[in-house]
Formats: sequence, structure tokens, C-alpha cells
Amino acid sequence: METNQLSVRNIHLPTLGIGTWAWGDSLFWGYGSDYGEKDVQNAFDAAIAGGATFFDTAEVYGLGESEKLLGKFLKQTTQPVQIATKYFPLPWRFNSDALADALTASLKRLDVEQVALYQVHMPFDFFMGQPTLMKALAEEVKRGRILTVGVSNYSASQMQQAYDLLAKYDVTLAVNQVRYSLLTRQIERNGILETARQLGVTILAYSPLAQGLLTEKYTRNNQQVTGARKLDPKFSESGLKKIDPLITQLQKLGEKYQKTTVQVALNWLMAQGNVIPIPGAKNARQAQENTGAMGWTLSDEDVEALRLLSDKY
Repeated sequence: METNQLSVRNIHLPTLGIGTWAWGDSLFWGYGSDYGEKDVQNAFDAAIAGGATFFDTAEVYGLGESEKLLGKFLKQTTQPVQIATKYFPLPWRFNSDALADALTASLKRLDVEQVALYQVHMPFDFFMGQPTLMKALAEEVKRGRILTVGVSNYSASQMQQAYDLLAKYDVTLAVNQVRYSLLTRQIERNGILETARQLGVTILAYSPLAQGLLTEKYTRNNQQVTGARKLDPKFSESGLKKIDPLITQLQKLGEKYQKTTVQVALNWLMAQGNVIPIPGAKNARQAQENTGAMGWTLSDEDVEALRLLSDKY
């Protein structure tokens, strides 16, 4: 299996992971209505079978339910699985003990003694401040409860600051988890991607399918828009019309490579180098489709064609 190597301690991750925000989250994703525990367990099993043995969660996903589900599923597999979770810097978490306590709670829900990656969910300072926060993370690396440190939603300058602060403790920043897809390429223009490459920081690309816009599920002729997407103009008839040329090109490339549009869109992200997409999967079918993006590569010409076509978005 192809792997990307993160910056710290030679940890190897598959070229694609699975995001688990929807696992246990009833408020935004509707967990417990049209899908439930058995569905996401099947997604877990299918992901592992397809080589995606890396799962990204957070303490706030389903208010801890995502971590609990992962912990349960981990007990039912003999395959090596790597878990990333996240710490949310709430205002009342103002000292280093708060991070240690949050990590303890996450490890308990996951029922593990160590996670491969622990990330700061948002670049908030509040009362703790980045120096205290990064020191606390470094201490947990030394303690052995986390193997690598990451951040999420950090700007280029914030990522550089985190990198420099961790370096004081001989800890290397491993990842920055940010929104990145063919329809959301801001990190190419705001310095995040360039700075990450300079620092050797891996990009974890969340929402790599633009919340479903790149899946063919939502089209002008077949608008199945529900929930919060109804409020997003990108999912309106006019918004969907704008992306028709890109979807058409993804379909053509899917025919060329005998892949789906989803798999082509995810493979384009992998082709950017040092980028690991982490699409969600609510069931086995979605997990299988996601893992089908692994093990092959778009040609340089096709990567460039998609880049040019998606520039306008």
C-alpha cells in the first residue's frame, strides 16, 4: 500500500483516511435517523479492508460519541489502525492541565493508551495562549500518550508559529488539517500549502468532496438537498449549474480510468503531494468508494486539466 510519511517518528499513514464527524453526530448529520451504529461499523470494516486504516475524529464529534464508536470498533479488529483525534481550545481551558485532562477523556472514550496524532481543532488563544498550548502538547509526546502533534484550521503564520514553538521542545509539527478540494483551493493562494511544504507539514484535507458537491449526488436535475445544505447557495440550482463543466470532466476521467467521479476527485488531491484526503463515510458503500481512490495515479496532464478547470471556483 502506498503511504505518506509524517514528520515525526517515522509514522506511516495510508494515502487516504476516513473522517468520522458523522459518526454519532445527530445534530448536523442526522445520526440515528437514516443511518446508525451498524452502518458506521460497516464503514469502518470496509475502510480497513480497502487499506484506509487511518481514522480522524475529535472530542466534539457527536459530543464524544464518535470516539466511543471508534473505541468499540477497534476492539473488533486485529488490523493495525491509527487514530487521530482533536482538542478543542474552549475559553475556560486556560492552563496546560486542561489539555492533559481532555486527552485523558479522549483516550478513555477510545479505550486506548496512545493515539498516533493529536491535533488542536481551532487556532483559538483565549486565556491559555499558543506557547502554553504547544508546551502541553510537547509534554504529552514525551509522556508517550501521543506520537505526533498536529493543528487544524491554522493559517500559514499560525502554522509557522506552532512549528517554531514545538521545535523548542524537539517536537516537529506533523499536520495541518484544513478544508481542501477541487472546489475549495484557498490554501493554494493564502500561503498554507506553500508553508506546509517548506516545513514538511502534511496537509490533511477535510471536506475533500466539498460536502458532496463532487459526488454526483447533487445535480440540477436531481436535487436531493436536505438539512443545512439547503442554506448553502452552492447547492442551489444556479450553484449546481456553475460546477457542471467540472463534474462533466470528472465523469470523463472516471470513464478513462474506470473510476468514479469521487475517486478521481480524491486522487487529484493525492496528486498534489503530501496531501492526505479524509472523506467521511456513513456506510460500507461510501467507504469502499473512497478507498477506490487509492493505488493508482492520474496523469500529470489530467491533474493539470482539472486544476485549470477548477481555477474559477
